[in-house]
Amino acid sequence: MGTVIPGDNLPPRGGALDHVTVVVVTHESAHCLSALNGLLAHCPNVIVSDNGSRDGTPIKSREFWAHAIVLEHGRNLGFGAANNRALARVQTPFAFLLNPDCVMSVEGLQILLRWAEEHPETALLAPQLVNASGKSEVNYRWPQTLWAARGPAASGPVSVGFVCGAAMLFRMAAFRDIGFFDEHFFLYYEDDDLCLRLFNAHLGIVVLPSVQAVHHSRGSVRGATPWRHEYGRGFHHVQSKLVFAAKYRSVDEARRLRGWLLLTTTLALPLRALVFSPKLLARMFGRWRGLIQWSARG
Repeated sequence: MGTVIPGDNLPPRGGALDHVTVVVVTHESAHCLSALNGLLAHCPNVIVSDNGSRDGTPIKSREFWAHAIVLEHGRNLGFGAANNRALARVQTPFAFLLNPDCVMSVEGLQILLRWAEEHPETALLAPQLVNASGKSEVNYRWPQTLWAARGPAASGPVSVGFVCGAAMLFRMAAFRDIGFFDEHFFLYYEDDDLCLRLFNAHLGIVVLPSVQAVHHSRGSVRGATPWRHEYGRGFHHVQSKLVFAAKYRSVDEARRLRGWLLLTTTLALPLRALVFSPKLLARMFGRWRGLIQWSARG
């Protein structure tokens, strides 16, 4: 992964925040906005891409950040599609994609920017994600289509084949040829797909463990219908899993995977109902419906 991206119009050294646009995709995420303010209040370029929130997220975003561009799509376009709409508006050399449930410091973003400026071969740079207790999450690995990662966690900058989409710094020039997110992935696996395309194009993906972002996993969405959101998670996760299998393996293999998952999920549903957990039951039922409704696109 040694390709240098030409034509970057790189900012001067120092991690200047006016050379990055922070992109946040929201859906029923009003409860997350105050935690984001510590970073976004200091960033002159902010885009909030809202997927049909009904909890006042767009209004509250404008109240927090009068300088922000707030895109109201009126419906849920999906995570990748909403990011794409925002990325199409970015005018800076870098874009920092941040989930609403992920808290990043100003200093952390500046370190990422400085590192990216010093390493122009890097297309995508990510921090180490940690949970609320400070424990490191596994937010990076090699492409799952190649081999399983082994060994201890990284102690210094490391070149990888995948990073979690919760917090990612894009060098915008690196995406001119490969594009951004594949919108066939409504939710989940869009980061797998994007990173694999970067990896196959020999464009650098790097994790900087010295920079940490606190990730409140699955905390982006709240709203009045939590069971419905869990159903959607199960539905879209399994659909995206099959889309990924069809794209990178074969349609026949995706169909075989669907058959196996449908069998195991159907057998597990009664057991999940006996060990009653409304959220987990809703998620598994969504998974089952996603398998029933999925069809390969040739």
